Amino acid sequence: MLEEVFGVRKPIIGVIHLTPMPGSPRWDEQMEPIFLRAEQEAAALASGGAHGVIIENFFDAPFTKGRVDTATVCAMALACKRVMSVCDLPIGINVLRNDGLTAMAIAATAGAKFIRVNVFTGAMLTDQGIIEGQAHELLNYRRQLACENKVKILADVMVKHASPISSAVDIEQMAKDTVHRGLADGVIVSGTATGSSPTLQDVHVVRKALPNTPLFIGSGATKENVATLLGVADGIIVGTSLKRQGNTENPIDVERVRSLVNAAKEPATTKA
Repeated sequence: MLEEVFGVRKPIIGVIHLTPMPGSPRWDEQMEPIFLRAEQEAAALASGGAHGVIIENFFDAPFTKGRVDTATVCAMALACKRVMSVCDLPIGINVLRNDGLTAMAIAATAGAKFIRVNVFTGAMLTDQGIIEGQAHELLNYRRQLACENKVKILADVMVKHASPISSAVDIEQMAKDTVHRGLADGVIVSGTATGSSPTLQDVHVVRKALPNTPLFIGSGATKENVATLLGVADGIIVGTSLKRQGNTENPIDVERVRSLVNAAKEPATTKA
């Protein structure tokens, strides 16, 4: 799957955090600045050597736990097309907090290659309340849109900013359920929050549980730990450390992209 979608064995996927969209409490009623920043960040990712881009409505917080507003859907589809106009990297969609059906709709209609779903199977306690996975509905919808071979589903395992409902559930079993019962195409392991790295132990546990499934790191990758993380995982989804001064609020810095991509090529010498 990885070489088919990204053209490389160990892809680095940069995150474009869209500024507040229509439908968000913080939208300032201007669309063009959203698109211009997205285009600039896409160009920085491509110039810096990233292998893919994922677009998400990160600054729409506070998020709804269900379907997003129709205006948000339209705006994200337009943002996706604008990014595609300046960048030929494979594009992914993540509709926060957990609107996988909308992400699939945008991907199918705009031509994106993959989506990220934060809670795909099971249930998690989040700041939006209890969120339940919709693997059955999402796979049926992908079939309905005739894009089973066009749009891959990357699903989080114990997603950041969330806790399992039951303390008895462990990351190994959740990972297995995500793929063997939920039928995700790949899994994502993150830290506890945006910008925080997962423990290397968790990454190893998921790798052992799913030796043949693409495994991505979903947060906390830096130039200091990326080689170590890629020694276990198959890819990186990275946002915060690519921003100016490493600040999530800032735009992507092409030099920080280039630095991380180069570090990923080096032998692992540091601990994650």
